[in-house]
Amino acid sequence: MEKNITTARLNSLRVAPRKVRLLVDQIRGKRVSDAKKILETSTKHAARPIGKLLDSAVANAKNNHFLNESTLVISTITVDGGPTLHRWMPRAMGRATPIRKRTSHIKIELTGDVDEKAKKTKTKEKEAPKNEKATSEQPTETTLKMKTKTTEPKKMARSGSKSAAKKATVRRAAGRKK
Repeated sequence: MEKNITTARLNSLRVAPRKVRLLVDQIRGKRVSDAKKILETSTKHAARPIGKLLDSAVANAKNNHFLNESTLVISTITVDGGPTLHRWMPRAMGRATPIRKRTSHIKIELTGDVDEKAKKTKTKEKEAPKNEKATSEQPTETTLKMKTKTTEPKKMARSGSKSAAKKATVRRAAGRKK
């Protein structure tokens, strides 16, 4: 069977890379089903976003690359530092100390076998609408009548508010009295 790779990314996760790497090291090289169990039982704050990222990667593998979910393995998962938010903490005697709120970029790659049945059914579904469009593009009598029918442009409403309209009528009335 043919092996393929699919990827998913999570940018600017508001958890420090050092803390995320503790969890990522546990699931690297595991099967997707085992990794999901590890993430569900973990008490780490980063477990939920990593679980969502893993679900997204699995969906990409199934829908875009036609990979079989039971054969998917986490081949690589990397955690890089993202932009740092700089904050300040007031301290004694008018001083301030820096606080760095770090973010993480996570990239996951899954490898697995191609599911030939799913690939064939998807290609058949894509071909079917193309054939329908070809038949519907040929003009019929009703479509020709619809195309030849002319429509008059609609009259545009006057712009302005009610008060402007009232002022205009007052001016006209004043002009008539003179």
